[in-house]
Amino acid sequence: MVVAAFFFGLMGVFVKLGSASLSSSALVFWRTLIGVLLLGIPALLKGQRFATPCLRRHIQRGLLAYTSLLLYFYAIAHLPLATAVTLNYTSPMFLALLSVVFLREKLSPRALFALALGFVGVVLLLRPTLASDAWLVGLMGLCSGLLAGWSYLHVRELARLGEPEWRIVFYFALIATLGGAVLVSFEGWQPMDGYTMLMVAGLGITATIAQLAMTRAYKVGNKLVAANLSYLTVVFSTLLGVLLWDESLPGASLSAIILIVISGMLASRR
Repeated sequence: MVVAAFFFGLMGVFVKLGSASLSSSALVFWRTLIGVLLLGIPALLKGQRFATPCLRRHIQRGLLAYTSLLLYFYAIAHLPLATAVTLNYTSPMFLALLSVVFLREKLSPRALFALALGFVGVVLLLRPTLASDAWLVGLMGLCSGLLAGWSYLHVRELARLGEPEWRIVFYFALIATLGGAVLVSFEGWQPMDGYTMLMVAGLGITATIAQLAMTRAYKVGNKLVAANLSYLTVVFSTLLGVLLWDESLPGASLSAIILIVISGMLASRR
């Protein structure tokens, strides 16, 4: 999971660099297209079954996750890397809330405390953006966390119905790629020079390595430990933002990031 967190942080770097040449929708398209090929071709060669009795749920999950990824990439392009990543990592908070709304789950006092802590962190983190022209981007980053948490509800339900892990990820990548192709067609396809192709390749490679490492961590390790270690992505993103763009976050923003990370860890233990 430490490896996964590091490469997810690097993925954010390639998104930020690539956003100078490509739109967020184009970056999402190329990132998910690589996922379709890396998952689909081996599955085809192994004779895996692509047909599923849960197509409607896959479509719902895919649309939620695609929109979340689109908003996330847009936030990375226009906010400090650490801020954008942290806003996306509010997903465990929203997952806990949505579990109450849709699944009628009851929250423990610890989970309620985690949500309160996370809410304070979000307010502190968004305060600088709400006081500037970047308020809309900040809210978009927060919405990426909400939609990611919502999509995890569908992942949980698909797993409960017996859907294999590769098919859950494949259908998300496929739906996101098709949605991205439609959106980019409306925008107009942008030509790519050597530098842009390198950024796209870096995005696809780092995302794939991160996904594989994360899958391995959850498969063979303690799931709670893996979930907590995933927040190292926030740490790595903060360090990379400082090293590459000299992004200096004020003390209030750093405190907010710490509160949100603690909140996510507590929420995952509910």
